[in-house]
Amino acid sequence: MKRRTLLTTLAAPILLPGLARAQEAWPNRAVTLVVPWAPGGSNDVTARLLAPALSAKFGQNFVIENRAGGGGSLGQGLVVRARPDGHTLLFSSASNHVFHSLVAPDLGYDVREALAGIAMLTDVPNVLAVNSSLGVASVAELIAKLRATPGGLAFGSSGTASSNHLAGELFRIMTNTELTHVPYRGGGPVATDLTAGVIPMAFMNLPTVLGPAASGRVRIIGVCTETRVRFRQDIPTVAEQGVPGYSVRSWAGLFAPRATPRPIVERLGAEMKNILEQPGISGRLTDIASEPIWMDPARTDAFVREEFARWAPVVKAARVTVE
Repeated sequence: MKRRTLLTTLAAPILLPGLARAQEAWPNRAVTLVVPWAPGGSNDVTARLLAPALSAKFGQNFVIENRAGGGGSLGQGLVVRARPDGHTLLFSSASNHVFHSLVAPDLGYDVREALAGIAMLTDVPNVLAVNSSLGVASVAELIAKLRATPGGLAFGSSGTASSNHLAGELFRIMTNTELTHVPYRGGGPVATDLTAGVIPMAFMNLPTVLGPAASGRVRIIGVCTETRVRFRQDIPTVAEQGVPGYSVRSWAGLFAPRATPRPIVERLGAEMKNILEQPGISGRLTDIASEPIWMDPARTDAFVREEFARWAPVVKAARVTVE
């Protein structure tokens, strides 16, 4: 026993510096930041805003890789199966992380166990928008039009079981109207078709629809938050326009494979707070209608579990299934 204790004591000073050097070596090559949605949506825009700041901080390129499909599960699964060395990260959203996971239990993993939270980043308001040619300027007018239209109308979303899809289904249930869901592979394609009039209405993340709304071809008629958005007080909530209690929120956060070394996770989480507080970043996020809501790794994991508990009964009531 004494000999083993002595050997362990002697070895410790040799092993610990080696471990420290291994931790300090991260990142030693480019880091892939997987966005599980098509280019052009709010998550993609935010990730591309943050990537240069991460590259500057860590001295390696943080490269955006869009992997759309499966309601965000394609890109999410790629990160779940990636080598847990901190060089493959997931820029995740409520849509793929919570909503799609609730309706696709055959993913082969529990996202709460498979992915470690690094930081919660932004709160992204969902909105109800229509093509201007539809001729409605308020939620009340839209409800009236839906009830006067046999079969109702089609609405677009960023994907099956996305927060925008759930926003539409909840709206349908609470207003007792008919809606047909048209899923896309991200908010960018939704914005394109809504602007062109291919679909008459959509539930979208606010940052994604600001450009089309500025063109005049799309009209934002309500935000899906409980109260009006701080930086867009001119847009009334859906709830205050005759649908009391209606509320759907989205968010974005950074995640890594669960076995990623904790020092890397903690370091990234702390640096994300610093990056979000940079005036150039926080100001730009406000410009694109995203609210910084940084949370540390432990709180991010807890928040995800709270979201699962909150939305499971809503998903069941809405009878959302993977199409």
